[in-house]
Amino acid sequence: FKPGKRVETDKLSSAVRDRTMKAVDALGGRVTLGDVASKAGLKLDEAEKALQALAADSGGFLEVSDEGDVLYVFPSDYRAKLAAKSFRLKFEPVLDKSKAVAEYLIRVSFGTALLASIVIVYTAIIALLSSRSEEDNRGRRGRSYDPGFNIFISPSDLFWYWDPFYYRRPRRRTEGINFFESVFSFVFGDGDPNQGIEEERWKLIGEYIAANGGVVTAEELAPYLDVPPIGGNEDESFVLPVLLRFDGRPEVDSEGNILYRFPSLQRTASNWLGRRKEHVGKQWKTWIGGAKRFFQEKQWNFSKASGTEKSLVVALGGLNLAGVIVLGSMLKDVAIVRGGFLSFVSDIFPLLQIYAASFFAIPLSRWFLIRKRNAEIDDRNRARKQRALALEAADLSLRQKLESAREMAERTYIGADRIIYTTEKDFVEQDYDAKDWEQRFREL
Repeated sequence: FKPGKRVETDKLSSAVRDRTMKAVDALGGRVTLGDVASKAGLKLDEAEKALQALAADSGGFLEVSDEGDVLYVFPSDYRAKLAAKSFRLKFEPVLDKSKAVAEYLIRVSFGTALLASIVIVYTAIIALLSSRSEEDNRGRRGRSYDPGFNIFISPSDLFWYWDPFYYRRPRRRTEGINFFESVFSFVFGDGDPNQGIEEERWKLIGEYIAANGGVVTAEELAPYLDVPPIGGNEDESFVLPVLLRFDGRPEVDSEGNILYRFPSLQRTASNWLGRRKEHVGKQWKTWIGGAKRFFQEKQWNFSKASGTEKSLVVALGGLNLAGVIVLGSMLKDVAIVRGGFLSFVSDIFPLLQIYAASFFAIPLSRWFLIRKRNAEIDDRNRARKQRALALEAADLSLRQKLESAREMAERTYIGADRIIYTTEKDFVEQDYDAKDWEQRFREL
């Protein structure tokens, strides 16, 4: 590596890079394109670009088998070599921690704003009531009032509620969330529970296809895809995304059944102990073992706050809303002296109104939206579960189709004895950059 040279890995997205590196580690550092694509659930072109970039930056090399298969081989310390070259790899952990702290502070700040709003509103109400009482006693009803102080509470007084060591010590999930987080959770929710689940879906599909020798039926893929319920549209168009991602193609067996072959997932650098042809029908359930029988999306929750916490948040939100309504009616009848506390309240009163109204408007809208989303998720999960049960209780025609797929399956292990050429010596003796790597790859 020379100073000023480009780091190809930095051009990859973090998700693709990390998934590729995890797959390389899990497979022992010697992989084919299909190995990584199936293990990481990546598109073939994404996996290829990532492997080339990682190899170029870490001193990896290529091996070519007697059948023209290309393997990527990485040194055991390739992660250390990448970290030494890439500033992005060093900076990302710091950035992730900063994002986590910022997100926590935003959640806490929104809850703190609720208490601040209540204090401001009811302090102003008390001040106005005191003003009216003094004017009644002194007989000066037309006089404007100002209590004579500008700062009613220091923002720093609210920070004692926060845990300054929140990110410095582990917290058990059973402890729940603090009050300030529960306010944010009630209003805005807790984010998408299915974040990152698509990655798991494609990893599951890729590993399933590879484990079955690269030939599968639509019925086997259906439990992992978005499919219509049984009895509806029975075409197999739902398989198309899988074909596009893993470069598959349909084939017809001697009985006229449509099967799907994925050639890139049939070549592996990982030792494979053979294939089993008997896992059809009810035996499929035994073969799949601990793997997921079907892909299941998680339900959206309105809030992870406990019932007591939500009750407290609703009570305080209602108290704040009532105070804003009362304060609004009182401010209409009072002349405010500029520069005082009531002048400050009058200036920010539109913000207080927006906060109080949105405190209930946003959760109400979310509630209707969550009901709709969860109904759709239930429908998709139910359809996939139906397909999984139908596969377990396969009838004769489906069993024959599955057996045909197992007969057509292939799984070629590319061992060291099948390697006829390697670039290891070339890349050790010369300082290749990314363009040299690409040219060498094309030549091979």
